[in-house]
Amino acid sequence: MEAEPAAKVGSATALLVVAGAALAAYGLDQLSKFLVVSNLTEGEIVPVLGSLLQWQFVRNPGAAFSLASGMTWIFTILAAGVITFIVWFARRIRSIAWAVVFGLLLGGVLGNLTDRLFREPSFGLGHVVDFISTPWLIPAIYNIADIAIVSSMVLFMILTIRGIGLDGSRELRPAKRDSAESVQRDAPAAAEGDAPLREAATGA
Repeated sequence: MEAEPAAKVGSATALLVVAGAALAAYGLDQLSKFLVVSNLTEGEIVPVLGSLLQWQFVRNPGAAFSLASGMTWIFTILAAGVITFIVWFARRIRSIAWAVVFGLLLGGVLGNLTDRLFREPSFGLGHVVDFISTPWLIPAIYNIADIAIVSSMVLFMILTIRGIGLDGSRELRPAKRDSAESVQRDAPAAAEGDAPLREAATGA
């Protein structure tokens, strides 16, 4: 299938975007967790926008959104594997949008992995700091790293649906391609059909 160019960039530029998005997500995550641990008591609830948005400091031994508690080591190993894959795979990216996807995923996974490695109760078994509560939207408590991971997944689906590849190219939809081919086929016939009219006008 033919492809049309989208937002293509060089490998070095894409890597810089991956690194920038990852550092931004990781930095915001770790800064917010530092502020929460320093200023809130575990279990404390602080209304921000009434019941729409609250700060609620909890320590999560499971996965994102407090799922699968008691499997901390498994998630630690999986997170390390995801980070290794992203670092290895990033050199293939030539699209800014895809670079943002992998950057957000890298920063989010690294943010929660840092908690699991260096927070209590022990190395590799540390509990992730969660503090964002939106009861009207999600019945769970999460953090900036979780938001970065989910955002990367949403962007991943959008790019996949639109057919944008890692190299920045975008596949043409069959309807568009058929329409273009139809115009090309009909153009010579239309030109031949107009010839008598042009001759008549010239003779007049």
